[in-house]
Amino acid sequence: MFHNIFSKKKEKKEKIIGEKIIIDNREKNSLVPAKLSSLNLKIEFQHLSVGDYLINNIAIERKTISDLKASIINKRIFSQIQEMKQYPSNFLLIEGDINEIFNNEIIHENALRGFIIASILDYKIPIIFSRNEKDTSLYLSLLAKKRNNEEVSIRPSKILFSKEEQLQFILEGFPYIGPVKAKSLLKKFKSLKKIISASESDLQEILGKRTKDFEKLLE
Repeated sequence: MFHNIFSKKKEKKEKIIGEKIIIDNREKNSLVPAKLSSLNLKIEFQHLSVGDYLINNIAIERKTISDLKASIINKRIFSQIQEMKQYPSNFLLIEGDINEIFNNEIIHENALRGFIIASILDYKIPIIFSRNEKDTSLYLSLLAKKRNNEEVSIRPSKILFSKEEQLQFILEGFPYIGPVKAKSLLKKFKSLKKIISASESDLQEILGKRTKDFEKLLE
């Protein structure tokens, strides 16, 4: 009995594996979603107010090296990782060659080290380093496969910040003031009004050489 070698074979449908990955619309220009699809993962684009990727209530903020440099300079990174805490689980994924920042003249290498320490210790946000978009997609793929089937909410829970946390957040919006200095200022002066009206010598105990820069911003 002969088989017709020209007969059409039924194409096997690739089985979708793992949990659905919700992706922010702004990530459409990235190669990561396409790579996730090629790994037979179910993806869905939506508007996310927090994070770039959402896998079973785990918020993931993806930063390329150029994104990270810009967000450290304008301080936006701190508000972004603060917002991520609205989800029970979260992490920051930094994609690319980290040496690009260390070799950058605009950002001092200690600014990056300080950010990493603040993210992990002060904000309790873990950091994962990824080599490229393919590596990122493999991290997300592994996470999607490991998660149990849970109800996913694209609307993060609102966090009620204490008065001290709100004041700290405001202070961190000033250049040269990170979480550590913001906490020290509040511990010493108790309020923004007292910080603004403090003498140069009192501020210098905490801000050091940056005291005059801080005072100029208040003028």
